[in-house]
Amino acid sequence: MQHFSLLDLSPIPEGHTAADALAATVDLARAAEGFGYHRYWLAEHHNMPGIASAATAVLIGHVASQTRRMRIGAGGIMLPNHAPLVIAEQFGTLATLYPGRIDLGLGRAPGTDMATARALRRHMAPEDSFPHDVQELIGYFGNGNGTAAAPVRAIPGTGTHVPVWILGSSLYGAQLAAYLGLPYAFASHFAPAMLGQALEVYRRSFRPSDRLERPYVMMAAGVCAADSDDEAAFLRSSQMLAFARLRTGQPGKLPHPTRDLDRDIPAPILAQVRQALSCSATGAAATVRDQLAALIDTFRPDELMITGMIHDHTARVRSFEIAADVLTDLCEKPPAA
Repeated sequence: MQHFSLLDLSPIPEGHTAADALAATVDLARAAEGFGYHRYWLAEHHNMPGIASAATAVLIGHVASQTRRMRIGAGGIMLPNHAPLVIAEQFGTLATLYPGRIDLGLGRAPGTDMATARALRRHMAPEDSFPHDVQELIGYFGNGNGTAAAPVRAIPGTGTHVPVWILGSSLYGAQLAAYLGLPYAFASHFAPAMLGQALEVYRRSFRPSDRLERPYVMMAAGVCAADSDDEAAFLRSSQMLAFARLRTGQPGKLPHPTRDLDRDIPAPILAQVRQALSCSATGAAATVRDQLAALIDTFRPDELMITGMIHDHTARVRSFEIAADVLTDLCEKPPAA
């Protein structure tokens, strides 16, 4: 494994505001840079009371301005919500302001409910134009689009060659990333079921491109680390409660942690939550190390991106610090035979 990175949804905890969440994101990003994280990605979600990263490109620019070296990007932009030219201009501007530091991960899901998707898109097209839109967007970042003869150009954007990733949780994204010769990130932190199959398809089907010579895989995992296994399990209960409420149509702010999940979440829903969030590591440093090492040895990612929502900001920063110490060592560890 070459790198470890961090995905932040800019969570809004109960008792706090979106302004608090955005300030916490900046504080966490600064800390993450010091801890050695390679990338810091933010995700597009809309109409969610507990997530403050809806205007993803705006927040990426703010975080990039408050950090110095770490790559900052989108994990991801839900491209069906946007015209490719608009995204090219946004990320072309970011790449011009912060050269060599901006990533663009692209997803095909709406990142919200269908009513909000309609509000974003105004007109819902029945056909799937995602592959075409990805290629159109990549074209805006190339040099050829910068000629005077090109009828439409992204300015800024032309010639920036912003790195584009395909994100996914099924075989669709794996196949598209392989066909286009792009790096691939799998959303195993909340949808792990097809992880192994998708990575096998991507690696086997990959076609080299002018953007990438060989397959490059990033997998995601949830992490909640603390000074003891018991404390980590307690802190993680906030995310499990939030996920259960989302699954049952009751999204809200990130709940306070609980020591009795069995009381707060019905058993069938809790089983679903545990399965969805199973690609994860929870506990003290030694426990987290064992769990992450097992994931890395099984799936052999080129990069691991971790995420985790904890109600208390200080505890959340500490969790990512513990994880960084573990992952720094695991990056240096040779792969299992």
